[in-house]
Amino acid sequence: MKSAVETLNPTRVRLTVEVPFEELKDSLDAAYKKINQQVTVKGFRKGKIPARVIDQRFGRGAVLEEAVNDALPKFYTEAVNEAEVNPLGQPEVDITELKDGELLAFTAEVDIRPTIEIPDYSGIEVTVDAVEVTDEDVEKSVEQLRERFASTSAVERAAAEGDVVTLDLEAKVDGEVLPDGVASGVSYTIGSGELLDGIDEAVTGLEADGEATFTSQLKGGSAEGKDAEVTVKVTAVSARELPALDDDFAQLASEFDTLDELKADARKRLENQKQFDQATQAQERVLDELIKLVEVPMPEKLLEDEINTRKHNLEHHQLGQMGLTLEKFLEIQGKTEEEFLAETKEQAEKGIKTQFILDELVNKEKLNVSQEELTEHLLRRASSSGMSPDQFAQAVVEGGQVPMLVGEVARGKALAVVVEAAKVVDANGEVVDLSDDEDEVEEAAEVVETVVDGDAEAEAK
Repeated sequence: MKSAVETLNPTRVRLTVEVPFEELKDSLDAAYKKINQQVTVKGFRKGKIPARVIDQRFGRGAVLEEAVNDALPKFYTEAVNEAEVNPLGQPEVDITELKDGELLAFTAEVDIRPTIEIPDYSGIEVTVDAVEVTDEDVEKSVEQLRERFASTSAVERAAAEGDVVTLDLEAKVDGEVLPDGVASGVSYTIGSGELLDGIDEAVTGLEADGEATFTSQLKGGSAEGKDAEVTVKVTAVSARELPALDDDFAQLASEFDTLDELKADARKRLENQKQFDQATQAQERVLDELIKLVEVPMPEKLLEDEINTRKHNLEHHQLGQMGLTLEKFLEIQGKTEEEFLAETKEQAEKGIKTQFILDELVNKEKLNVSQEELTEHLLRRASSSGMSPDQFAQAVVEGGQVPMLVGEVARGKALAVVVEAAKVVDANGEVVDLSDDEDEVEEAAEVVETVVDGDAEAEAK
């Protein structure tokens, strides 16, 4: 076999391959054997039809087509290895010559991973939010805990904001009761905004057995998006009672003996969360600055495929689970389809650049992934997938995805290296030291995954 490579642009090559016909022998034998198992010829046992008979009855062309289809992947792979290129995606193959008994010639155009140079990144500087927990933050956290321990008791008075009311509902569109527009015994907290627009105003001031009618746009069901005339009847009114903020509450709601200890723990937890958020913000902003430093040629076919994949995942997975169409989602977001596609393209480009740059950094810095790091990453991925670690590990192995997980950890390590070399200061001008973060690599890997794989789910929420 002879092959040559022609560079079409920094991200695409054309391989020209010539194969002497004798190198097709194994594939021709396999083609005759396959056809033998598929056809029947009178006078011959199945599987024992001579090659000349197959040529006569079914045509030599059918055999050659089968043989070439079988042989092309092997010769393409050999040409790729010989040219020392890193292909991305599937090639566009064109058979330029096929002379029976003499020669097979073909070309294969394919996108390749571009060659990129990583400049000095030690001068990167970013500013992040300061870690500040106010008394108001602590009080809000404790109040949320207090809400979880609220109790209710029936009252004989008009319903007010914060009360829990039991409702019967009936929705009509164009004077007709909807088949899915009737519900009874619905529990609703006035002011929560969890039901229909306008319901808070309708039920506020009503006592048990009180009734009101209002118009609201339906958020789901058979008449989603249409204006409906909704009749609501209050069957019961209950007042929510919050426990007193004292040591007894602390003992009821936590492992602490005093309210002061509970508040101190709330402050510590908020500080830890803000520190985590600060570290994530630093990684995201350092990555943005790194991308600005590096010139990355963009493989157009790869970019097109990535845009289509992100659009498909959003439309058929995230939005499908939420019961939304893409059109409805864009309406909620206040975006046109053109704006959505432009944003998707921008995100896809960033994801591809991130992967290329960090993969190059892995090679440049000679970063390796330990078994311990891979196991920790696997456990986190299993947790986020809702599978047990054993189930997730089995799925990864059976799907041949171990190299993918190794790549995710390696890119996280590469980003962590850049973050450690960068200067990170908070909004108060104080230098932020992230070197004590034991989970830095895992946190960085998560940031990279979000960028590389797409953040469609988070955006959909």
